[in-house]
Amino acid sequence: MLKVRNIHQYYGGSHILRDVSFEAHAGKVTVLLGRNGVGKTTLLKSLMGLVPIKSGSIEFNGAAIQKWTPYERARAGLGFVPQGREIFARLTVEENLRMGLAYRSAGTPVPGELYELFPVLRQMKNRRGGDLSGGQQQQLAIARALAPGPKVLVLDEPTEGIQPSIIKDIGRVIRMLAGRGDMAIVLCEQYYDFAQELADEYLVIERGEVIARGQGKDMEAQGVRQLVAI
Repeated sequence: MLKVRNIHQYYGGSHILRDVSFEAHAGKVTVLLGRNGVGKTTLLKSLMGLVPIKSGSIEFNGAAIQKWTPYERARAGLGFVPQGREIFARLTVEENLRMGLAYRSAGTPVPGELYELFPVLRQMKNRRGGDLSGGQQQQLAIARALAPGPKVLVLDEPTEGIQPSIIKDIGRVIRMLAGRGDMAIVLCEQYYDFAQELADEYLVIERGEVIARGQGKDMEAQGVRQLVAI
């Protein structure tokens, strides 16, 4: 569903991404691992068109999208949950979810499934986003990305600063979404145990390069924990 080929990206004179290639398949969770500052977030922003790539290609459903705008990629079916959540603090939960439907026709209802996936959002749909806890805001950010029905869901550090009970809820939702078989999930994560539990496939990035890759079930045997330990 998503094919990334030989991506290179620079900030000024710094070579941030070096010949990065991978694929994300429907029904699978592809996990990107690595220490802080190795280029993981830059890679995700490149997928979404938030930063340009110098060379290489990004293919989504057979179309080359590396020159598309972020808006065009979102409309095509790429959903993004950014690091830090970036919800609209002054808008209510329901209004935040409607922002995920911004390119749909006026009056498009918020999918009821979002409240089934994250029941706390139903209870708080009239509260302002800024009044939610960090974990609740993360659930809101994921639900907002899911609102238009993406075919690829890209998540950047969804467990950062989140309490363990909500981490379990988020993991349950990710596995459920992948299990349906019609969505590819790309998960950037530093919490190794969470990543290992969910990964169908993994990549380890170091200094902008992929230094290891394989099946999620083989992560422990292949010493991935040591590769990403701080």
